[in-house]
Amino acid sequence: MTTQTTPAAVPDRHGDSTTPPWRDVRLDAGERARALAAAMTLEEKLAQLVGVWVGADASGGGVAPHQADMTGNVPTWESVVEHGLGQLTRPYGTAPVAPAVGARSLERSQRDLVAASRFGIPAQVHEECLAGFAAWQATAYPVPLSWGASFDPELVEAMAARIGASLRAAGVHQGLAPVLDVVRDPRWGRTEETIGEDPYLVGTVGAAYVRGLESGGVVATLKHFAGYSASRAGRNLAPVTMGPREFADVVLPPFETALRHGRPRSVMHSYTDVDGMPSAADRALLTGLLRERWGFDGTVVADYFGIRFLETLHRVAADGTEAARLALDAGVDVELPTVDTFGPELATAVRRGDVEESLVDRALHRVLRQKIELGLLDPGWEPVPGGGTELVLDDDAGRDLALRLAREAVVLLDNRDAALPLAQGTRVALVGPLADDPMAMLGCYSFPAHVGARHPEVERGIDVPTVLDELGSRFDVVHAPGCEVTGTDRSGFADAVAAARAAQVCVVVVGDRAGLFGRGTSGEGCDAADLRLPGVQEDLVRAVLATGTPVVLLLLTGRPYALGAVLDEPTPPAAVVQAFFPGQLGGRAVAEVLAGEVSPSGRLPVSVPREPGGQPGTYLSAPLGLRSGVSNVDPTPSFAFGHGLSYATFAWEDAQVVGAASPDGPAPGPADWPVDGDAEVAVTVRNTGTVPGADVVQLYLHDPVAQVTRPVVRLVGYARVALDPGEAATVTFTVPADVTSFTGAAGRRVVEPGDVELRVSRSSDDTVAALALRLVGAERVVDHTRRLVSGNRVDRVERSDVPRDSIEQHEHEEVSVG
Repeated sequence: MTTQTTPAAVPDRHGDSTTPPWRDVRLDAGERARALAAAMTLEEKLAQLVGVWVGADASGGGVAPHQADMTGNVPTWESVVEHGLGQLTRPYGTAPVAPAVGARSLERSQRDLVAASRFGIPAQVHEECLAGFAAWQATAYPVPLSWGASFDPELVEAMAARIGASLRAAGVHQGLAPVLDVVRDPRWGRTEETIGEDPYLVGTVGAAYVRGLESGGVVATLKHFAGYSASRAGRNLAPVTMGPREFADVVLPPFETALRHGRPRSVMHSYTDVDGMPSAADRALLTGLLRERWGFDGTVVADYFGIRFLETLHRVAADGTEAARLALDAGVDVELPTVDTFGPELATAVRRGDVEESLVDRALHRVLRQKIELGLLDPGWEPVPGGGTELVLDDDAGRDLALRLAREAVVLLDNRDAALPLAQGTRVALVGPLADDPMAMLGCYSFPAHVGARHPEVERGIDVPTVLDELGSRFDVVHAPGCEVTGTDRSGFADAVAAARAAQVCVVVVGDRAGLFGRGTSGEGCDAADLRLPGVQEDLVRAVLATGTPVVLLLLTGRPYALGAVLDEPTPPAAVVQAFFPGQLGGRAVAEVLAGEVSPSGRLPVSVPREPGGQPGTYLSAPLGLRSGVSNVDPTPSFAFGHGLSYATFAWEDAQVVGAASPDGPAPGPADWPVDGDAEVAVTVRNTGTVPGADVVQLYLHDPVAQVTRPVVRLVGYARVALDPGEAATVTFTVPADVTSFTGAAGRRVVEPGDVELRVSRSSDDTVAALALRLVGAERVVDHTRRLVSGNRVDRVERSDVPRDSIEQHEHEEVSVG
């Protein structure tokens, strides 16, 4: 057992006994943490391993699973801070509070905490920040599916840097984002929180978010580690039935990429169990893989109530103390959101010898080192920089980033009749339940949806223009909702149909309303039985299609919905536009695209299915996962991963393996690619249209024969290229052979020699050029040190230098804007 020592009596190595070593900034963080831990009692140690959620709502309308069950016995503030405190849970994100008022409250709480405990250690403050700082009056950015749709890591990094700066200015040290779960079944309610269905896209965009958040001095938290999104039937927290190969090749790579290329300082375990092993109790995952193999040295935090769930939901622990032991042994360092299993009962168990104190000490060292690295024990520490008196969380710079990202994330799926852009002076019927609903723009982790919904008496706190607001300022618009998002009421159909008949174009706006635990159609705990549009919205679309008026179908959703039935109508939509909860300025971004002020450039981060059943299914399918003659169910999507159209037209020219051609022309046969080397692939993209636009060059790997079944294609590189009319650029990818690796027949990750193709593509099913290569050399075993990301370079080309022998001309009809 530890014994209490007097802090002031511990000299530092420089002989200065007036400054305890843990406050000596000349020492490294680990040395300071060890000295502080050695001076602590068991109660003081455990106090650093818990959060407290003083504003938690136990009324039943909470924001975390089983919150009402878990927050009924939270101890008083005074008793919690007696021995210190590890974390403060969501002081801004639990109830509507003006930023400056919240800052004053946080400062007072931190100063009380410092004064009340023996060592005066401030709490580490965490908040949600998935779609922006989840606080009242804070900018609400597009959700992660929109980040994926942008294919623009640089812009996502800039957004995250802005979020990080806002958090730090408010005295927040840790953000609980990004989500790196790969979509496996879009019926899952938290699909909106993911970046997409491809691990390469999720990893590269997620790493960019991490870099941005950490650049503001805020600890980024990777979640949910690991496998959460593959829950059975898309049900939240349901078991995951997945083999080790799929786990290694699909689930884990985004975390590897974000750790290597983002350098986050925290990871959150998943709620789920994989093949019967709950993540919170999985030592092989949280210690063996994450720390010992990958070298992660930050903190592992519990998802809210996740440790107690080992007892109450997973039933692998008889009580809270056993759950705490399992979690500590696995490698969980901090219990969130509030003290529960890491409380007095755990102290008793440690003293009794039921739980080794070394497990507590291990977690404590990581927590204290992180606090020291954050400057919480340094001279001049302030709870809130500058006191927070001028704290503004929704400003011009934030709104500009939110608008730019929303614009880039709008995906034009179909424009078969060149219905878009809308001509000036067009008479528009605007129908659908989301046409005039501000909440149609916001995901479930935005403050208005996550918390504000429980406070209807409080205004939203930010301005969120609707599609009607924005489109009505540009066109002569008649509005008729038609129906609600959910329910069976069709009484509004007649007005919607009449408006459509009287208009030149009908824009019908349908989709989701974000919520929590069944209080929405998308969001945490809002899973879908199938992928039909909720309620009677599909019937509304059919009703307006039957009028014969050209229809623009606008989807504002948190997941992809099946569109086959609508697209098969005798008169299908003239155009289809998809936006995934595009944030507070999403209404403006959508209207700009419809009006032709901005050329759409988003690409699908998830496939749009044709049929509402037949899930799960993504584009990452082996041959027998695709359409075949042995099943009558055709899983071919309506629109494939990576698909998206533009008002600009683009020619893609001179796609080649760099260095493979000779002066006499292309070399015969596949180009050699050493199993430990790089391949360079280049293509020139030229804007042949009359309007500016951005194209997204996508590079896919096709491995025709492998020792285990492989996806027919998978993404291994991409580049977003913005071009004015007549401009051209050459995109060059440098692809390490390491990115071709997979888990082979023996269970080891290998680069396998043999023939492959690198496919220069517009989407996963639209290949412009298939470039043959041959991986040469002996089979090579690779590990976590392998190269994870392809490089890309975009070089502008002088117009006179652009080759004219186009491989393939973009097939979009040239459309003049406006």
